[in-house]
Amino acid sequence: MTETFLDKAYDTTGVDATREMYEKWAESYDSEVSENGYATPKRCAEALRAVTSDLTAPVLDFGCGTGLSGLALSLVGFKTIDGIDLTKSMLDLAAEKGLYRSLLLSDPDAEFLVPKGDYSAIAAIGVIGAGAAPVEVFDLLLGALASGGKFVLSFNDSTLKNPAFEGRITAAIEAGVASLLSEEYGDHLPGINMKSKVYVLEKT
Repeated sequence: MTETFLDKAYDTTGVDATREMYEKWAESYDSEVSENGYATPKRCAEALRAVTSDLTAPVLDFGCGTGLSGLALSLVGFKTIDGIDLTKSMLDLAAEKGLYRSLLLSDPDAEFLVPKGDYSAIAAIGVIGAGAAPVEVFDLLLGALASGGKFVLSFNDSTLKNPAFEGRITAAIEAGVASLLSEEYGDHLPGINMKSKVYVLEKT
């Protein structure tokens, strides 16, 4: 019987524990989330596409995992996608999809890898939140965009229970660092009755 991980994912804490879980999950990840109707990548990709005029400009898929998010971006027309993830086995599966211009293994203990202004848009699809990247990653990614750059991200129901996450978006908007282009609450994993909010911000 194949081990399942959705029941563990949102309670995992710490970088090492998260990496270990995703290393174990990699082989069955696509099938498990697909069986539960994983809708957020498509929703994020469509929301970003709606505010993008140049589909050839490079997009960073941060926390790309096995590449389901890159696939969603590709299917709505984005042509140049780079991926970063902290799990090698996930990246190996992303590479097999043949969607990415480049793939990079990240080290959370090292200096942040994304130079400011390299990307016209950054996607963090199901990446920041409970059982995943800490809220501070929001600031790093927003800070890596030049003025006019777009940032699409999602927070699932488990993450929305912690006001610190949406509070980070509100603080950025109130500080004049970003403006909110869209926000939508909808399906995330219908199979486990979980929803998510998808946001698109523009760096000011």
